[in-house]
Amino acid sequence: MLNLAGDWVLSSEGHDIPFTLPGDGIDALHQAGVIPDPYFGRNEYGLRWISDRTWVARRSFTTTRTDLVLVASMLDCLVTVAVNGQTVLVSDNMFLSHRVDLSGALRQGENEITLTFGNVVTEGQRRQDAQRYFVPFSANNTPIHNGNMLRKPSCDFGWDWNIALAPFGVYGDLYLEEAGPRIDHLVIAQTHEPGKATVTVAAHSEAEGAEVSFVLCGVHARAVVRRGVAQVALPIDDPQLWWPAGQGAQPLHLLSVKMGAHVLTRKIGLRQMELVTEKDAVGLGFKFRVNGRDVFAKGANWIPQDALSGRINEADTRGLLQSAVDANMNMIRVWGGGRYEPTWFYDLCDEMGLMVWQDFMFSCHIYPADEAFLSGVAEEVRQNALRLHHHACLALWCGDNELIGALTWFPETRANRDLYLVGYDRLNRTIETALKAAVPGAVWWPSSPSPGPMDFGDAWHDDSKGDMHFWSVWHEGRDFDHYRDVSPRFCSEFGFQSYPSMATIRKFAAPGDWNIAAPVMESHQKNAGGNARIAETMFRYFRFPVDFENFVYLSQVQQGLAIKTAVTHWHSLRPHCMGTLIWQLNDTWPVCSWASLDHGGNWKLLHHMAKDFFAPVTVSAVPVAGGVELRAINDTGAPVNLTVVAHAVAMTGQTRELARATIEVAGQALPALCVTVEDHEILAFTWAGDGHQGGDTFAPKPYKSYDLLPPRLTQKVKTVGQAYEITVETQSLALFVALEADQPGRFSDNAFTLFPGHPARITFTPDHPGPEPRFTLRDLYSATYGKDAT
Repeated sequence: MLNLAGDWVLSSEGHDIPFTLPGDGIDALHQAGVIPDPYFGRNEYGLRWISDRTWVARRSFTTTRTDLVLVASMLDCLVTVAVNGQTVLVSDNMFLSHRVDLSGALRQGENEITLTFGNVVTEGQRRQDAQRYFVPFSANNTPIHNGNMLRKPSCDFGWDWNIALAPFGVYGDLYLEEAGPRIDHLVIAQTHEPGKATVTVAAHSEAEGAEVSFVLCGVHARAVVRRGVAQVALPIDDPQLWWPAGQGAQPLHLLSVKMGAHVLTRKIGLRQMELVTEKDAVGLGFKFRVNGRDVFAKGANWIPQDALSGRINEADTRGLLQSAVDANMNMIRVWGGGRYEPTWFYDLCDEMGLMVWQDFMFSCHIYPADEAFLSGVAEEVRQNALRLHHHACLALWCGDNELIGALTWFPETRANRDLYLVGYDRLNRTIETALKAAVPGAVWWPSSPSPGPMDFGDAWHDDSKGDMHFWSVWHEGRDFDHYRDVSPRFCSEFGFQSYPSMATIRKFAAPGDWNIAAPVMESHQKNAGGNARIAETMFRYFRFPVDFENFVYLSQVQQGLAIKTAVTHWHSLRPHCMGTLIWQLNDTWPVCSWASLDHGGNWKLLHHMAKDFFAPVTVSAVPVAGGVELRAINDTGAPVNLTVVAHAVAMTGQTRELARATIEVAGQALPALCVTVEDHEILAFTWAGDGHQGGDTFAPKPYKSYDLLPPRLTQKVKTVGQAYEITVETQSLALFVALEADQPGRFSDNAFTLFPGHPARITFTPDHPGPEPRFTLRDLYSATYGKDAT
């Protein structure tokens, strides 16, 4: 193999700079000092010229052979490849992989290869103009227009959380290898019965008559390629099953398939994954069943790790996914406006037990429905389905994100719905047909949200069937209690924004810009009216914070409270509701957004709260007529005997027991207690049993209604190995106590409630060795009254 990754030269209209591949051109321009940091201040707006021109990358290489094949993937996006001046590949789809015979272009000795990256702005407009009718796109999300004409991440053109720079580059394979007999691809399927799994492997090849050997779990088999395929069934007795996180272990077994010198390997998790959609008295259920067990999906939506694809890497992605698991999540939805992730992403999810809901890459626009476009879509679907389908984590293939809703969003679609509905149906059927042709038996769902196959209803407001996106609280400005007005079968999107943490804000804004109305802060808020909505909601629930840093803190408390309200209520409806996927897990750059993790991976307060409300055994507080009902929830798969105790808490921190009960809870959430508190009190409750324990609080009124007392928090820090233990104490009830450090790392807990006489011991583990951190304490009282208030 001759690897073409590494040093290239990138040129355009007077610029000649080093270009490292894999990588993207915008990051290369920044590294070369040609442009400033795209993420700092308002620099983004002065850099959009980059996408509005053509760029050329070139390098030379030496070879003694000419019978070589170019292997290339993730070419972004309009890329013409030439070898020694001869065009060998023209690609207009970042989501495809290519194998190109170079025997007619190579020469022995030195060769030159060039990659010409076309102008996506002019080409997008050209393709739009060539359509028989206008194909609308979400212009409010995408300042760079006509991204729906091109097959690259939709969010590259901007989104309501993303920078708009339309980067270009190469992010996958780029190498030469010898031509010769090979296995083109594998199709792998599993069937299960008690005590036995059977894995069927079909090796597809053009080498008719070649012998292929297969090995999995010590089971060997051979087959000969006939009519393009060699297929075997590998029986495995007493299989070690793969389970989602929190349900069991994740054993992975090496499958080896060999034909001559060509060997393909896959890591196989043995499991039975089902999407169960059964009609009932309410509508149409929606749940995942793994190895015969119904699993409540707890997780978040995944967007690209970084806005500049050259900065995406396995180590940082691993950290983000591990944070999901550490917060008791078991599912990630790879959202349809991003990209099909590299194979190593799904390897990580296999390893960690994160089920993957995989959208195909169509989101929030109307798309072309001509034969040329649909032909490219079919090949895109085929390639990515074949590449990814064997992964144990793969739970669902979904046709798109919000394209059914998009049929109602544009003047053109409302005026001529039939035309655009037919176009959508052609696209959706192309995706489904290509998927099932490549991977028979693939678990398919037509769109998200969707009431179900061939149902084009309003899954933003109809909670009776299929999966739901519930955005009324954020986009419509409804109060948090409105989350309790709906009972989704599965909510695959819902969210509430906050500001990024101060450590993140310092990376893009100088202290003079620490103001929610400052142009820099507004440029790092991509959702129209988002900053105003955060502030307006704050007036509804809290006394206003005393300064900007406490505004940032309180925005994160507020975000956590919103999502906690939704999740704890919907979880308490189990098994009517069987999944909640928060929008969103991560950020692509430093920005105000719905993410629970800052850009770079720091845990926002929501993520700490999620660790608690996604616990495998928990208790939810649900307001009902006559009080607050405490409902016990068990996601473990085995019955648990739980003792639930409720207390009323005064602002002094003094408690009085209200009631207690012991209950056995299995797959259905059950009420344990119903209690009331006095007007000046909040509710605190604990649960314990069979190795599970926890506690929580619930305020029946907005927090601004309570006359908080100064907690006079104290902290003591001691070193424990490479970590630090912070002991925090209070003299009165302290709400949403949060620690911040002046260096990156992770706290063991945050946004917790503290009672007098019950110190909290929090561990901080720095990301890197260094001097002792300095810690800042925040709580609701000091954020809204000021530390010196009495």
